[in-house]
Amino acid sequence: MRIVVLDDWSRTFRNLKCHARLADHEVVVYHDTEKDPQKLAERLHGAEAAIFTQERSHLRRELVERLSTIRMIAQTGSHRDHIDFAACAEKGIIIASHSNKGVGVTTAELTWGLIMASLRHIPHEVENMKRGGWQSTAGTGLRGRTLAIYGMGGIGSIVARVGKAFEMRVICWGREESRARIVAAGYEMPATRREFFESADVLSLHIYYEEETRGIITAADLACMKPTAVFVNTSRDGLVETGALVEALKKGRPGRAAIDVYDAEPVVDVEHPLLKLPNVICTPHLGYATESTLENFYNKAIDNLLAYAAGAPVNVLNPEALKQVS
Repeated sequence: MRIVVLDDWSRTFRNLKCHARLADHEVVVYHDTEKDPQKLAERLHGAEAAIFTQERSHLRRELVERLSTIRMIAQTGSHRDHIDFAACAEKGIIIASHSNKGVGVTTAELTWGLIMASLRHIPHEVENMKRGGWQSTAGTGLRGRTLAIYGMGGIGSIVARVGKAFEMRVICWGREESRARIVAAGYEMPATRREFFESADVLSLHIYYEEETRGIITAADLACMKPTAVFVNTSRDGLVETGALVEALKKGRPGRAAIDVYDAEPVVDVEHPLLKLPNVICTPHLGYATESTLENFYNKAIDNLLAYAAGAPVNVLNPEALKQVS
């Protein structure tokens, strides 16, 4: 079976242990993202199956209708908004994916890396030292500061526990029905949304991105933040109102940001507005990008590919496609 692996940006796939499981199949790996549906269809032409890495490539109807040989797609990650399930079912294309619960610790790790890098000016000081400089800034310590977590799910809970270990005041925001759970965990939930944003020295987003959470962080929310505060987003760019963060940072509320996610990825245009701001640290969506996480993601995708190759598809997200196949 010919298999295409899309969007292996870090050129990791062939170095993973799970790659050897496909030794009996022809595997083609692409290390960039093709946005044009026609060109992407050409990459997939001749393959029976493909691995879609996260939501880097979109499986919209305009692509699906151009696919003539693909019969199965193994999807990594938990996000599904980039897939047109109806179009795939009509075409008889099976979408299979495992749950990826329990992998959020790597994103929590990066979140703290970004917080520390921003508060202690680490990227600036590293570059300054390479130029012969020495201690050009004074950083901000964590003890006694307020860590604001928007979204107390799995990742948010890990970030909160680390904040507590640093002796920070931890406050949380979420649905009102979450208040009892937040308080039971030993954290505070302010009386109002405005108080939550106003109190934050560090505010970190950990909300699942879906239609109802699109743009949930507004320009008015950001305008409430302190000029000394850091806004951290390792979740999804779409959680923030379009254009609001750049404008807020230009106005100085919040004073800084540390960002790992963007409206369109990959970001290879150095003119991207966030990259032009001196008060922002940007990383290229590294939250989950560790060898262990990718091994886990791809290994599960290969499970699904091999089950399909054996004639017994599993973890099928669109079972109606099986009727077309049969």
